[in-house]
Amino acid sequence: MGKIIFIDVDGTLVDYENNLPQSAVEAIRRARENGHKVYISTGRSKAEVYQDIWDIGLDGMIGGNGSYVEDHGHVIMHQMITKEQCKNIVDWLHLRGLEFYLESNNGLFASEAFETRAEVTIQEYSKRKGKEDTNHLTVRDVFPDMIFGGELYRSDVNKVSYVLDSYQDFLDTKEHFPDLESGTWGGKGEEALFGDLSTKGISKANAIKHLLTFLQADLSDTIAFGDAKIDIPMLQYCSYGVAMGSGGNEIKEMADYITDDVDQDGLYQAFIKLKLI
Repeated sequence: MGKIIFIDVDGTLVDYENNLPQSAVEAIRRARENGHKVYISTGRSKAEVYQDIWDIGLDGMIGGNGSYVEDHGHVIMHQMITKEQCKNIVDWLHLRGLEFYLESNNGLFASEAFETRAEVTIQEYSKRKGKEDTNHLTVRDVFPDMIFGGELYRSDVNKVSYVLDSYQDFLDTKEHFPDLESGTWGGKGEEALFGDLSTKGISKANAIKHLLTFLQADLSDTIAFGDAKIDIPMLQYCSYGVAMGSGGNEIKEMADYITDDVDQDGLYQAFIKLKLI
């Protein structure tokens, strides 16, 4: 059996303006032709995985940072926030005056003022990831299919992301929802830009475990690619871990190998290094 490859999306497969390098497309296609399996493993829900990514040719996906697992269209695992939990989250964030969006396999559903409030935060997020001239970015650039004015009390939600006005907003939200997994993204510590809420116990590593059981595959055949702190458990769990050159210091320090940046053919170079192509 060939290797089983797990690739984070944002900052690993595509850059933070959703540009997909042709070299990455070629690397994945050639690896699959050589008998390897390739899955994306992302914080995105399925609705955020746009057609250009599926058109590469994939064996499946892990979504919602591990809440959803799919192999060739077959759903292996899907852990969602309950409708009651979703209502409580929406009401809490409204009470705090925090803008947010609900991540579902059926779409991304934004709060009333998310588009306006999140624009400067999205620009800062992209800037921190090494991009220049980010002042032109809008929420619709980053989330082209986001739904505005949709129903917010939902039973199909994988994760909720919300804009932080301060780090205290994250601390208070985490304390208020002990039954949910709380995290941040966009930075580390007090530099975090977004908070998020999801079901307890999810992780990319846990999702990979479920997928390997389904495939009856060996952990020793796994390779993971990532760029952020959320990817660290995945790289730790898999047999071999590759960090992108544009990734954070924490993931680069623990990775088995550091490749080039996403927009400098990093994925392609690593596939050659590991003799996948």
